Amino acid sequence: MEARMKSVANPDVITAIQHLHKAIHAGGVDPLVLELVHLRASQINGCGPCVFAGVQSAKKLGETEERLHNVVAWRETPFFTEEERAALALTEAATRIQDGAPGVTDEIWDAAATHFDEKQMSAIILNIAITNFFNRINHTIREQAGKTW
Repeated sequence: MEARMKSVANPDVITAIQHLHKAIHAGGVDPLVLELVHLRASQINGCGPCVFAGVQSAKKLGETEERLHNVVAWRETPFFTEEERAALALTEAATRIQDGAPGVTDEIWDAAATHFDEKQMSAIILNIAITNFFNRINHTIREQAGKTW
């Protein structure tokens, strides 16, 4: 499979994305939690470039191979904190919005809100949204993992 475009490189879009990333990282959420959120949403969407980038970024932050290999099955492992589990559950519910999916239930929201304040919740939600944004762009243009990043 070949990429259809090198990127969607509109300077105004890139500037806007940089501002969004700045806002996300100013939200007070542990950067590793943000990387786990990014990785899980990207796994759900089958976005190779974002999974690749998420793993690389998490490793730079000191994440272990054991945990990275188990993000996909986080519910069945002992490797994640309650805070991380709440963020991962929110990520899955917000990402899986296909027909008939329940989305973010009150139970999922309340669990996340137990661990994160409103500013942090905003950062996590924005991180989920921008990850899904990039996942869809990459699927559309057939971006390849590791080719340009």
